Amino acid sequence: MSRPAHEPLGTPTGSGLCYGMKTPTIAFMSRKDFAELSLYQKNDYLQDITKQVLELRGDAYIPLTRDALSRLRRFYSRRSFADLRLEEMADDAMRDVLAKLGENIVGKELAKLIDSEIPPSAHAARIKRPPPIDDDQLMFFVPTVHDAPLKDEVNLMDVAPFSLSKMKRDGIIRYELKDCVITVEGGAEVGIANAYDYDIFLNMVSYLAEEMRRYRAAEKDNRRTSLPSQVYRPTAAQILKFCRRERGGKQYDELEKALDRLQATRIKIVNVGKGSRRDAESFPLIGRYKVVSRTAQDRIEQVEMEIPGWVYEGVVRPDGKPSILTLNPDYFLIAKPIAKFIYRLARKAAGQTEAFYRVEDLHYRSGSQLPLRKFRQTVTEIVNDAKSDPLPDYDISLRDGRDGPILYMKKRQDGDAPAQSEMILDNSAVHHSA
Repeated sequence: MSRPAHEPLGTPTGSGLCYGMKTPTIAFMSRKDFAELSLYQKNDYLQDITKQVLELRGDAYIPLTRDALSRLRRFYSRRSFADLRLEEMADDAMRDVLAKLGENIVGKELAKLIDSEIPPSAHAARIKRPPPIDDDQLMFFVPTVHDAPLKDEVNLMDVAPFSLSKMKRDGIIRYELKDCVITVEGGAEVGIANAYDYDIFLNMVSYLAEEMRRYRAAEKDNRRTSLPSQVYRPTAAQILKFCRRERGGKQYDELEKALDRLQATRIKIVNVGKGSRRDAESFPLIGRYKVVSRTAQDRIEQVEMEIPGWVYEGVVRPDGKPSILTLNPDYFLIAKPIAKFIYRLARKAAGQTEAFYRVEDLHYRSGSQLPLRKFRQTVTEIVNDAKSDPLPDYDISLRDGRDGPILYMKKRQDGDAPAQSEMILDNSAVHHSA
């Protein structure tokens, strides 16, 4: 078919269009040109763009469904630049800049929406889900917590302090490590918090860390200030944005259930080594919470959470030891809970260098209910998928060891391309976890 002229828009890496390519270019049609197409032409154009997206990413083409095409067409018609009032601007240069910026934003959003509509089979070999459509939009009034560095509690990074399944998990998860014993227990009615619930915990810790950073900066400048409050009052939209999730109705509906599980989940750490910060302590992932306000649709609008004392003391009064580590914000985009667990362990154990774990030890530290054989298969799939869609910050590979396969985790240095093949390791240097 013949198409109106349209200029190609470059898409930066990580926009959701494709992965692992530095300068992909796809030609996006302007809204005006798109509106002039017939229904058949619109569908044909969207299928063609989808094919280009998949080819750039190295995937086989899978046609969009009728429902997906309908959503994409609505997206085009819903986006409006009327609020820019370009016709009222006397400055021609500025008017052109705003017009191009608007089209560029739509182009990026369209790329992400197409990515989210691609059938699941085309996403099967990917570690990370696409970011939300508005993940990198310009926003004029964004609460600072959205931009706070992502933090995690050091004492919980050797294990999975959550269930790796979205299904309700009852009972107790027990980890016996070299210097401590950690148990995770959920509530009788709601079970143990899962990996996605834990994202909210990370949001809370990151908020506190950012508030403490501001406090220290003010103190250094001799400005009067006070320590951060132990009560955190975010809106539901703020939580979802920080966790890089779409803000649809289902996400809001699930939020209250997630808070129930977080409050009901208790962690107990018994230190058996000398010089540890705690001897024995039991604590919840979050303290009490209450819904401050709801929307007209009876969904959570704002919530109040009490930051538990162990988190507050660890961040505000760390006793000279760092209590939290910074994570890559792409952690939130990791789709598989086991891959989330591997990244957290790599961040704690490998840090800026490398670390090794037997897959059998990973299975134990993950608390997974999968049989070891199935868990080993899942880890192998993650390692293979990571060759085309790598974990944030770390390259991972599997090697045969004397007592079974070993996962090798190495910090990716700035400027290094993600590893595309397994690296040859000296098995004698392998670190065996406790």
